[in-house]
Amino acid sequence: MVDERSRDWEYKMSFMAATEAEEEAGAAAAEIHLPAEVDWEMLDKWRFFVMGAALFSGVSATLYPAVVLKTRLQVAQPPSPCLRAAANILRHEGLRGFYRGFATSLAGTIPARALYMGALEATKSAVGAATLRLGVPETAASVAASAAAGLSAAVAAQVVWTPIDVVSQRLMVQGSAAAAAKYRGGVDAFKKILYSDGIRGLYRGFGMSILTYAPSNAVWWASYSLSQRLIWGCIGYHMGGGGELKPGHGTVVAVQGVSAAVAGGTSAVVTMPLDTIKTRMQVLDDGGDRMTIGRTVRSLIKEGGWRACYRGLGPRWASTSLSATTMITTYEFLKRLSAKDGSFPGLGSGGCC
Repeated sequence: MVDERSRDWEYKMSFMAATEAEEEAGAAAAEIHLPAEVDWEMLDKWRFFVMGAALFSGVSATLYPAVVLKTRLQVAQPPSPCLRAAANILRHEGLRGFYRGFATSLAGTIPARALYMGALEATKSAVGAATLRLGVPETAASVAASAAAGLSAAVAAQVVWTPIDVVSQRLMVQGSAAAAAKYRGGVDAFKKILYSDGIRGLYRGFGMSILTYAPSNAVWWASYSLSQRLIWGCIGYHMGGGGELKPGHGTVVAVQGVSAAVAGGTSAVVTMPLDTIKTRMQVLDDGGDRMTIGRTVRSLIKEGGWRACYRGLGPRWASTSLSATTMITTYEFLKRLSAKDGSFPGLGSGGCC
């Protein structure tokens, strides 16, 4: 769920957080200076979007098997251990079983990401300007704007992503006992769901998707900001003595990557029950009746108590953490690959802001 264009803002906020942590501790910490950034104007846009599509498709392909395994575990009846479920997929369906619905999922990310980015930037600009006019400090205004932007972006993206999610998850469970119907592919699944359930069928779990991804975004951004604050604060403290510290690009990306992993893992744990309920509503049928939140929760509790809500936590935790880390590091790498010739002479230094 992490928007690429917001990385520049996070890149700067990490150092602002470090400065605040140093001031609060009252320690003679080292002053941290930014390496030079590749900003939007420096990018060759054609190269950026073409290579970006290739790189992020590769990242999605790498992490997709964990998503399939997580989905299978969430709908399995009776429950199955993670390793056994993975072995069963490999034995009975081969490697292709881990990529069921991948083409549908990949196709849906393009419009969903466009909506996400548009809502994020528009909200961030509007809320940021409004909070500054109210006299809110710049750092607090940026945090508030980013949180509001993450929430609105999640809601906007779900308009496109929920139907894609329904179709791709139906395809993910093909070959398992949880499959409600047999589909020949994404288009066939779309037609059959539309024919049997109408538009409502494609938006199964839309409310739960909002309840899942909106707080997930909020938790992610909060955890990401806090992690960077702590990491840079510790670096500044232990490298103290009143001198200057000019971390290289590799160090900056490493801190961002670790912070993203922590944020992704935290978000996965906090919102796991909501994701399990959402997945079941989108995939399962209850004797032909429409699955509701109450019916889904009662079914889960009957099967295994509240622990049943955390089925597939391992794959989801790994997928979310790795996804957040690779998306950030890949994005920074992509920006340097896409810099216009002569526009990025090298690393320089900048202030914490």
